[in-house]
Amino acid sequence: MVVNFYQQNIRRRLVRHVNNARIALMAIRVARLAPTPRDVRPIAFFKASSGIDDLSWNSAFHLLTSWGLRLQGLPVTYFACHHGMSRCVLGTNRDNPSQPPPCNSCIYQSSTLYTGAHAHWFEFERNPGLDTAIKNLPLDALMQFEYQSIPLGALVLPGLRWILRRHNLQDDDSTRFFLREYILSAWNVSVQFEKFLDEVKPQSVVVFNGQFFPEATAKWVARRRGLRVVSHEVGLQPVTGFFTDGESTAYPIAIPESFEMNPAQNARLDEYLQKRFQGNFSMAGVKFWPSIKGLDEAFLQKIAQFKQVIPVFTNVIFDTSQPHANTVFTDMFAWLDLLLETARHHPETLFVLRAHPDETRLRKASLETVASWVESRQATTLPNLIFIPPQEHLSSYELIARSRFVLIYNSTIGLEASIMGSAVLSAGKARFTQYPTVFFPQTREEYTDSLEKFLAAESINIPAEFARNARRFLYYQLFRTSLPFGEYLETGIRTTHAWLKWFDPRQLPASSAIQTVTTGLLENKDFLLDENL
Repeated sequence: MVVNFYQQNIRRRLVRHVNNARIALMAIRVARLAPTPRDVRPIAFFKASSGIDDLSWNSAFHLLTSWGLRLQGLPVTYFACHHGMSRCVLGTNRDNPSQPPPCNSCIYQSSTLYTGAHAHWFEFERNPGLDTAIKNLPLDALMQFEYQSIPLGALVLPGLRWILRRHNLQDDDSTRFFLREYILSAWNVSVQFEKFLDEVKPQSVVVFNGQFFPEATAKWVARRRGLRVVSHEVGLQPVTGFFTDGESTAYPIAIPESFEMNPAQNARLDEYLQKRFQGNFSMAGVKFWPSIKGLDEAFLQKIAQFKQVIPVFTNVIFDTSQPHANTVFTDMFAWLDLLLETARHHPETLFVLRAHPDETRLRKASLETVASWVESRQATTLPNLIFIPPQEHLSSYELIARSRFVLIYNSTIGLEASIMGSAVLSAGKARFTQYPTVFFPQTREEYTDSLEKFLAAESINIPAEFARNARRFLYYQLFRTSLPFGEYLETGIRTTHAWLKWFDPRQLPASSAIQTVTTGLLENKDFLLDENL
């Protein structure tokens, strides 16, 4: 086992070296082929929270997009970290707070990406006054801390929750230490980015994700100045990126009301859904379902003992979509607490609680899980509640087909259930609730009232617009907002890492992805793929 670990580590280092050598050679070619920059304000790129020592998918989208712009004569400048934070999100060792981030490896990686390009490197300067102000603050005060009108506590929380793999933070020395260091580091990013903006005067700023504190802080500073900020994330399709003026993890999409899907578009979507229902899909290089099994006879017999079955689909509590979701409930577990009480009062109904498969993902396993919630609440002592753990590959779609209605927090399966014709009651703000696709009460009281009415109803009247809007939204997600980079990238040593292909850089500006981003940036448009390209 130890030998295998070392072999894998050596192989990963070798692959990283070869990939970086290729990146550097391509970067040199881009620098040589790029025409003299136009006499316009530059576009600034910043990503410090993706790919600390490898080419992550978002690092690859960041790099290729900037190359594509430069090859069209557009001036691009990079804001890059050079020991610029005392602690960063990816460089945090939650088991050893005293361990500094691996800055040298990260700087080497960034230097490789920006070979032959103009980069502004920033370093860390500790603020003694700020350090003193937060030194003895309790956890709650740190989470809400503001300094010189910048909401530093709020800016750092999503990243801290993500790296600690929990939403409800533990009030201990290490958590408060990380929170203080993140606040100090976010402040330094704000100061250094202000200087960068004064010097460079960009026309717009492009950042990764916008949720982790380095990019979130830069975004906040830029928007305070009235600058346009575009964030990007992985798209819904394999090897695709999503770019937006809004919050990329909230996935805002502007769909014209006049848009109606034609037969070819419907067939294209149905082909995708057929694969999805069989578990044949991946996102950000992760394939959640190696296989899917149907409902066995014992499970069917269990269902037959009840008046109705209600599947409950959860999310990963620390995911960066959750800050957007928590509008009705404080968090997903508060919602589950309500559902548990509801189950106690409805013994005639079987509730099937399904944990998200990503909860136990290798190197990203949640430390605040639905399983731990089930255990702490002794939920499975209820005869009308079944818990399906994340590693059990039971078909959610067969479960939906047999359900009276579906309960979700903000899971994408709610969108698919709506397409399947099921009634869906959402407890959290989801990507798709920006359009009428599911039932989404706006207060806890309204949610409780809707849930009780659904449980008592013999049938639920589902507005016809739900399925229509669900199909339109999913189609846009898949085929209009997911910008393809597959010509230039393939899966690397890990599924979450990208491998740069050999290609002629002169081809890059003509690609549909680069054309879409270029038009979006220069003409202030949405980043929607032209279906004719």
